[in-house]
Amino acid sequence: MPVRLARAPDTGHDGPPARWTCGLVNNMPDGAFEATERQFLDLVDAGSQGRTVEVTLCTMDGIPRGERAAARIAGRYHPVGTLRQNPPDLLIVTGANPLEPVIEDEPYWDELSGLLTWGVDHVPTMLLSCLSAHAGLAVFDGIVRTTLDTKCTGVFPQRPHPTHPLASGLGTEVVLPHSRLNTVPTEGVRAAGYSVVLDSEAVGWSVVTRTHGGCEVVLVQGHPEYDPSSLLREYQRDARRYVLGERDAPPCLPVDCVAPGDRARLGELHRRIVGGEREPALVDSFPFGEMGERAGWPWREAAVQLYTNWMAGVTDRTERNG
Repeated sequence: MPVRLARAPDTGHDGPPARWTCGLVNNMPDGAFEATERQFLDLVDAGSQGRTVEVTLCTMDGIPRGERAAARIAGRYHPVGTLRQNPPDLLIVTGANPLEPVIEDEPYWDELSGLLTWGVDHVPTMLLSCLSAHAGLAVFDGIVRTTLDTKCTGVFPQRPHPTHPLASGLGTEVVLPHSRLNTVPTEGVRAAGYSVVLDSEAVGWSVVTRTHGGCEVVLVQGHPEYDPSSLLREYQRDARRYVLGERDAPPCLPVDCVAPGDRARLGELHRRIVGGEREPALVDSFPFGEMGERAGWPWREAAVQLYTNWMAGVTDRTERNG
């Protein structure tokens, strides 16, 4: 596989020289930590078009960890400060579980904002996902996110803007998953000087870009990295927490998250749950795993093309700079 991990705490590696170096800062909570790592590495691998990418995995200190995630971090991950010693060609910062209404009150805010501020001066390009995209708007542009009335979750049509290099090869319409509690309006990012790559009448912008200093910042409000069952697993988690009384708000049913033949059955489960049947057995006996295996992946080709275009742009900048 073209993607290989940079030297982890107890390992080394051999192989051909890397065409790119990449920092992946994984800020997701324990339940999604391993899946997020796999999903982003998979897209970097696919976008590399067979060229070697050396990835340094990092995570921030302000996110609480359980035993399993802590063990994985000890064996595979580095402190974020490692990136400052050897700045990568590409920097990806994932989203995180929002704990506070105001993003600046998040326990990891100082480390995250410091990383983004450092990145624009030392990294050719950064891709900031979901909460980190909103953090970038706050840090670079003073734009405040707003909380949605209901969670934006599902797979939605997107309009590529064909003149933008990141939209090359995407055609006239694609789909992408979204899963978020907060948003920034499209008119707000346009007014701040961002170019729109993908947007949607249903859910606003998905990908925008702007150059800050010497760095091209790519903000991704959607989730091209998701696999076919990601949204369904999120729904299962939220539904189970609701029926167990661990959360007060009922789950939001994602749009088009399963195969067409499974939508009616999933919809009936949802109606029963929000209608008052808060029985754990109702969720535990439901065939989420089987439905996840049947779910489609209609955004995969667009996601790979997006990452291919992004990484090719780094090649262009590197060659121009000698």
